[in-house]
Amino acid sequence: MPAAAATGPAGPSIARYGLGTAAVGRPGYITLGRDLDLPAERTVGALRERTHALLDAAFAAGVRYFDTARSYGRAEEFLGEWLAARPEAAAGAVVGSKWGYTYTADWHASGVPVHEVKEHAVAVFDRQVKETRESLGGLPDVYLVHSVTPDSPALTDPVLHERLAGLAAEGVRVGLSTSGPAQGEAVRAALAVEFEGRPLFAAVQSTWNLLETSAAPALAEAHAAGWLVVVKEGMANGRLADRNATGPDTAALRALAVRTGATCDALALAAAAAQPWADLVLSGAATAGQLESNLSAAALALGPADLAGLAVLAEPAEVYWRTRAGLPWA
Repeated sequence: MPAAAATGPAGPSIARYGLGTAAVGRPGYITLGRDLDLPAERTVGALRERTHALLDAAFAAGVRYFDTARSYGRAEEFLGEWLAARPEAAAGAVVGSKWGYTYTADWHASGVPVHEVKEHAVAVFDRQVKETRESLGGLPDVYLVHSVTPDSPALTDPVLHERLAGLAAEGVRVGLSTSGPAQGEAVRAALAVEFEGRPLFAAVQSTWNLLETSAAPALAEAHAAGWLVVVKEGMANGRLADRNATGPDTAALRALAVRTGATCDALALAAAAAQPWADLVLSGAATAGQLESNLSAAALALGPADLAGLAVLAEPAEVYWRTRAGLPWA
C-alpha cells in the first residue's frame, strides 16, 4: 500500500496515538527547536494553558491515551486539572504516568546542573505514588518505573516488587519505561520478574524511532507476552521534524515526504505505528500545529517498500544515545 494511502480498517488509526506532556509540563526540555514553540514567558500559567489546549485538541481528534510523569515539572498537575474540569474526557481517557525521577530544576529552562534525579527506591515510590494520586485525583491506569536500565534496583528489589504488586491489585497496569543503548536487555530482564509466581510487569514504554530501532526484538517479545507497548520519542527529540531533518542521514525520510506530500514527523510516527508490536505511539507536540501534523500519521499506511527505504536511517544504539545526551535543555 502506498505511503499516503488513507487508513483502512486494518491500518493505523487515531486510537493508536497518544499525547505525551514532557514538552509542555516544564519550561525546559531537550526537544530541538523547542525555544521556537513555547510562549516567550514560560510561566506556570502559560504552560498550563498550553497543556490544556493541547489536551483539548487531542481529545477532540480522538486521542484517548495521555502520558505524564512525576518529573515532567507540573505536567501531572496540569493533566489532573484538565480531567477534573472535563468529566466527558475523564470518562474516556486512559492515563499513564511514571515515578522514579524527581524534578529538580525549580521551573528553570536552562542553567541548572541537573533537571531531574533518578532513584528507584521504595521510599521514592511511596512518596511519588502519593503525589501522583493527589495530582491526578486518583491512580493512573498505567504506572511505570521511569527509565529502567539493566542495573536498576526496580528489577531486583523484593520490597519494591511487593509495593508494585499491591498497586496492580488495585487495578493499575504496572510497568516500566526504558532509555539508553541497553533497552532490550532491560525489557527482557523485566519480562523475567515475578512476584508470588506471577509476572509483575505488564507494560513498557520505550524509545523507538527511525534512528534508534535496537529495542524492537525485545518489544516484540513483550507484546507477545501480553504487555501494553508504548513508543516514546518517535521523532527522536525533534531530529525527525521537517525543520531538523535536513542532513544526509535523513535524506530517505525527506525523499518519501516529497513523494507522498506527508510531513517528516507524520511519516516518522507512522513508521512507529507500523511496527506490529506497537500498541500506542506518543506525540510530544508542543503546539497545536505540531499536534495536527503528528496526528496526520493516522491517515498514512506505510508499505513494506516504504519501511525498507526508511530502515537506512537507523544508527548504532550507542551513537544515537550519545547524540541524545548532548542535546541542550532549552
